[in-house]
Amino acid sequence: MPTIVVEGPPITDLDVKRNFVKSLTDAAEEAFGIPRQAYVVLLKENRPENVGVGGELLVDRYKSSA
Repeated sequence: MPTIVVEGPPITDLDVKRNFVKSLTDAAEEAFGIPRQAYVVLLKENRPENVGVGGELLVDRYKSSA
């Protein structure tokens, strides 16, 4: 089974999440020609306090830019 993994910030709106998964599946089905039933989509949602960039947590970066 082809697997699509997306890591990013949480998506709180369930309808937005549904549409995102559908869009990813549509694109993969078109690109690879494999039926959509074969795809697994994993959304790995990372809160800003769990992600560091350049030695700094994103939650701290957001504070300094506000």
